[in-house]
Amino acid sequence: MIHPLDPPDAAGKLTPYKVASDMATTDAKRERAALSPSDFLDLDSLLSDEERLIQATVREFVRDRVLPGIGEWFEEGVFPLEVARELGGLGLLGMHLSGYGCAGTNAVSYGLACMELEAGDSGFRSFISVQGSLAMFPIWKFGSEEQKEEWLPRMASGEVVGCFGLTEPDFGSDPAHMRSFARMDGSDWVLSGTKMWITNGGIAGVAIVWAQTDEGVRGFIVPRDTPGFSTKDIERKLSLRASVTSELVFDECRLPADAVLPGVQGMRGPLTTLSEARFGIVWGVMGAARACFESALEYSKTRIQFGKPIGSFQLTQEKLVNMLVELSKGTLLALHLGRMKDEGRLAPEQVSVGKLNNVREALRIAREARTILGASGITLEYPVIRHMNNLESVLTYEGTSEIHTLILGQALTGLDAFG
Repeated sequence: MIHPLDPPDAAGKLTPYKVASDMATTDAKRERAALSPSDFLDLDSLLSDEERLIQATVREFVRDRVLPGIGEWFEEGVFPLEVARELGGLGLLGMHLSGYGCAGTNAVSYGLACMELEAGDSGFRSFISVQGSLAMFPIWKFGSEEQKEEWLPRMASGEVVGCFGLTEPDFGSDPAHMRSFARMDGSDWVLSGTKMWITNGGIAGVAIVWAQTDEGVRGFIVPRDTPGFSTKDIERKLSLRASVTSELVFDECRLPADAVLPGVQGMRGPLTTLSEARFGIVWGVMGAARACFESALEYSKTRIQFGKPIGSFQLTQEKLVNMLVELSKGTLLALHLGRMKDEGRLAPEQVSVGKLNNVREALRIAREARTILGASGITLEYPVIRHMNNLESVLTYEGTSEIHTLILGQALTGLDAFG
């Protein structure tokens, strides 16, 4: 049984998650398996009691509500919105934000939730990343008090789903040259343009849309029922199938003056927002990698060839060890970046290190795990091919590996290699 996040106490402090009785004991005396393959370096000991409780709660939710259906959802290309909205009941939507119905957890707790959700499927981590970091965060960071009070409580509960409109058909890695434009007409804004590859677009009740204006790039809150706003879901995907990906079309959408986010102007707005989402990815992909590693490890101990388990072969053990080392390193990197974020000293370029490394290594782990499973690795009976396909999308979105390489190259040399 999963219990929702307790409300803040009178002092505004977050009270701990409740979990099932078999997970309730979290003190130093609890028993641990020595050298657990899933936590070989005992990183769990670096977490606080509350962080462990949050992780356990989300892991249980994934076990009970995501894993039983994910193979079918992926195969049919269906996103179970009813399950996703339960995430709001757990307090996971916008959980790292404070006030307005948000849980106000620390960054590490948010990262752990992302990791456990993506161990289930990237589609569920994408859902909370888009909801909390790409849609709720810019309202929380750059919105007016009225905008925050209107939208954030309903988005935190899951009543309203949000999406983030930045990427365009011809401008993905170069959003500064987007063609979407909003012009003033009297006291109203009139928005026109097209956005592409938008997660949650077809199910969103509100879109945070970035567009050119005469005064620079601005962010707009666009409700679903705005005349001239339409969406079209992208079909025939072979990746992120259990997730909604859409095209957004704005045809002379008339918005009131207070639809614009007043607290930011220029590309700082969308880029700051992207950094929030990239942080969640740094953690999330380690969950997918862990699921692939665990599947391959278990399979290697039961698959018999030449009269013995393939896990006894030197080449298989080398693969498993390499996977373990990179999984451990990537999780340590995520935790270090999380602690830096909680201390208020995490730079966007440092997030790029995590995004570049962890997605790349998670994809390598998934591919290596597939080789251990052999032909079984291409079926949905095991999670590996599903994670592998999903990670191909994660490698591209929120900044391709090439873009993060150039971000880091510029940080190192001081020279701009873009364009």
